[in-house]
Amino acid sequence: MTDIFSSSDLPPPMSIAAVERDCGIPKDTLRIWERRYGFPAPLRDANDERLYPADQVARLRLLRRLIAAGHRPGKVVALPADELLDLIRGLERPPARRARAGADSAVIPERSADAAEVLGALAAHDAERLRSHLAGLLLREGLGGFAGRVGPGLIHAVGAAWARGALEIHQEHLFTDQFTGVLRNAIGAVAATGGPQMPPRVLLTTLPGEPHGLGLLMAEAMFALEGCACVSLGVQTPVRDIALAARAHRADVLALSFSEAIGAGLARAGLADLRALAPADTEIWAGGACPGLRDQPGVHRLRDLAGIAGDVARWRQSAAAQN
Repeated sequence: MTDIFSSSDLPPPMSIAAVERDCGIPKDTLRIWERRYGFPAPLRDANDERLYPADQVARLRLLRRLIAAGHRPGKVVALPADELLDLIRGLERPPARRARAGADSAVIPERSADAAEVLGALAAHDAERLRSHLAGLLLREGLGGFAGRVGPGLIHAVGAAWARGALEIHQEHLFTDQFTGVLRNAIGAVAATGGPQMPPRVLLTTLPGEPHGLGLLMAEAMFALEGCACVSLGVQTPVRDIALAARAHRADVLALSFSEAIGAGLARAGLADLRALAPADTEIWAGGACPGLRDQPGVHRLRDLAGIAGDVARWRQSAAAQN
């Protein structure tokens, strides 16, 4: 078997933190794969810290592309590099579009003019062009349309382009940074110009192993438009700390975002632990593409971002009926 790198002129091994940054795979996920699938198989330094050889790092990059394209870790992690490359070559077309943005997102994201402009700006490494286009979309669509419909399509388009190898991870990071900046400024403007905040009080975060925060940020925008008081803890908050924060902030709702990056079993276990630890009167709402969200006891599933307004209205009607 020919591996991705030849045996000569290899880069030095990388630490687990460096691999997380380079490949976009969380440290906990790397450790789980090591125990469950026997890969990666890192070396150890004098302090017994993990070191990942260059051939394993290259293979991890391929794995992230395949998982982003819809392959399940249990099916691909243990495959040799040559078979992974064959699967990568098979990604000639983007993965089938998933219905995350509501039924009104009829245009295939990769073929829309807006997605083409975003991908073009990324290909040209033009941060100003990218920021200007995103800001223009926000003005054209309004915050609700941008966060609830256009944004998910753009994120899917960028992720699919990365999965095909058309973008590098630094270009994906550029998109994330610019998208976050535009959306965060808009959320701040709503808070500054809107009326008094109303219940439910919403605490937003992700579980450990879920490093992606754009879904969380778009959800926060939709909650803000409904006048909700929002507190964001960012990503990868330990379950015990989420429960403690729920009590400290007197949260009515814990809103969590899940991408395909987190395994279904990990998501289900984390939600079950959180339901056991969080205050009984605090609802847990979970949304995203992870299949582990289906039929989770004690958890309300958010079907899509555009539906958050209806979920908030339901909560308020229930709260009013109890008072």
